[in-house]
Amino acid sequence: MSGETMRLQMPLLAPAQAQKHVTVNEALMRLDGMVNLVLQSVSVAVPPEAVLDGQCWGVPISGQGAWSGQGGRIAVGSNGGWVFLPPAPGMRAFVADHGLQAIHDGTDWAVGALSLGAGGSGLMAGMAEGEATLGGGTSVATDVFIPAGALVIGAVGRVASGLTGTLTGWRLGTTGALNRFGQGLGKQEGSWARGLLGSPMAYYQTEPLIVTAEGGTMTGGRIRLAVHWLEMRLPT
Repeated sequence: MSGETMRLQMPLLAPAQAQKHVTVNEALMRLDGMVNLVLQSVSVAVPPEAVLDGQCWGVPISGQGAWSGQGGRIAVGSNGGWVFLPPAPGMRAFVADHGLQAIHDGTDWAVGALSLGAGGSGLMAGMAEGEATLGGGTSVATDVFIPAGALVIGAVGRVASGLTGTLTGWRLGTTGALNRFGQGLGKQEGSWARGLLGSPMAYYQTEPLIVTAEGGTMTGGRIRLAVHWLEMRLPT
């Protein structure tokens, strides 16, 4: 009989074992990290300086330091160090630095996967968010991008710092459709846009979200933006 469980490699008690609490506590630490799994990241290669018990990371192939040689495994913080466990095909996790669910395909984490076929194809949900700092002029191409091959559901925004200048409002869109996600939007702090498309729009090349002033020019302000889409994953 193996000394640990098959899936999560939790240590098992041996007959007449002394110090049973050590084995039980080790198993509980692993279980605490892996149940309702939250991965802080699946792309960060350098371990954090502070190891938090129960905090989990998906170690990339390029893992360094204490993660060297552990690529593809899950690093679970335990008693100031790391326990490394193997993910299983079909395992699900929430990837915190992407804000998306992920499914393990047997080789890697498919971040954003809603479905995942045996051949590697799948339906993926995507999201990009960021904050646009506005300067002088009438239009700003932001750092929030729609990727090529995406079926966009919509985009949202909220004014984080009131827009200044002679503008009376603003629009949110992309090249060729500057008001696709909203127009006549308020410039006061807290004003928002919820640009839900009646028919999802396919984008075949990468496009930034664009903020455009209405009725004048802008001199300052900040807007938090996010865009949401679906895309199809190719078979492996």
